[in-house]
Amino acid sequence: MTGAVQGRASPAEASREVSTRAYQAVVAATRAAFVDAALLAPREGVAVAARAPVDEAAPRRAEQPREAEAPALVVLAAGMGSRYGGLKQIDPVGPSGETLLDYSIFDAVRAGFEKVVFVIRRDIEDDFVDRVGARYEELDGLTVGYAFQELDDLPRGFDLPENREKPWGTGHATLAARQHLGGPFAVVNADDFYGRRAYKMLGEHLRSGHDDYVMVGFVLRETLSEHGTVTRGVCRTSGGFLEQIVELREITRQRQGAIYPGDGGEPGRLTGAETVSMNLWGFTPSIFPYLEAGLVEFLESRIGDPVGEFLLPDLIDRLIAEGTARVRVLEGGGPWFGVTYREDREGVARSIRELIDAGEYPEKLWG
Repeated sequence: MTGAVQGRASPAEASREVSTRAYQAVVAATRAAFVDAALLAPREGVAVAARAPVDEAAPRRAEQPREAEAPALVVLAAGMGSRYGGLKQIDPVGPSGETLLDYSIFDAVRAGFEKVVFVIRRDIEDDFVDRVGARYEELDGLTVGYAFQELDDLPRGFDLPENREKPWGTGHATLAARQHLGGPFAVVNADDFYGRRAYKMLGEHLRSGHDDYVMVGFVLRETLSEHGTVTRGVCRTSGGFLEQIVELREITRQRQGAIYPGDGGEPGRLTGAETVSMNLWGFTPSIFPYLEAGLVEFLESRIGDPVGEFLLPDLIDRLIAEGTARVRVLEGGGPWFGVTYREDREGVARSIRELIDAGEYPEKLWG
């Protein structure tokens, strides 16, 4: 039995609008969690504000894990790739023309994921489906769907600003996939290589039936580029749970550790051993009302910012701070590599070659 393909909806059918009454009910139910501060308020410096530690004895939303269905994989592939120059998602890095996305799908399938939803832009649809998506549509047991992150796909009451060209961010992209999802799912970047172990851990958690959200953690030093600065979500954890995630920009690798712009002109310093998020998350559909309300909050304050983004980690950090959600951290993800800059590609291809030689992957993934 070959994989099923979910029909690509028309713009009207793919719209994520809900009725005004229903939408207002969602916002009203969750607005209290956001009113104390702007969702995306910039954070200053390296210091991580003190928070109450995660109460490991706190009751879960479900006292007993339920039997969960096979998880789905949501692949965020609508990014513009401005620094890299081109569609990173379809650039080959494997010996038989495989992309980083091919390796992600391969790892996800063998970790028990049975559905993949690609979140893409309309303007890359034909190229993406023909060159990437089509190869998965013939895989046994894998259902393939496409969702579209559109600039004008906004809640009722908001109009697209004339100067907006950049996608609205990973939180908005995740919402675009919700019509395809009815059970536990993972969210991943299309242009990152996360490794077999990361997908295995994530799949096991999502199938366990626990209601806690989950993040796979990586070691900072193993995610830095030799060819320029990077942005990373630096995490503080306690007892296996995420306490806080702070986005640090312009992180530069050093001989020992890393630095980034700090307060007062002095660089902030990192050891390199910090746990970071590489946008490898696991959720249940309970995340969607929070995403909807968070998007409204973001648009109310920053719709006029042409480069502002509604980011998934910012929402998660806010939910943790308010005690609304718990996020388990699965340490030991990797090896990670990605193509932040064009010059990274050669090193990524070399690393994949080494994994093939070590027996982690076949010479040719498909066929």
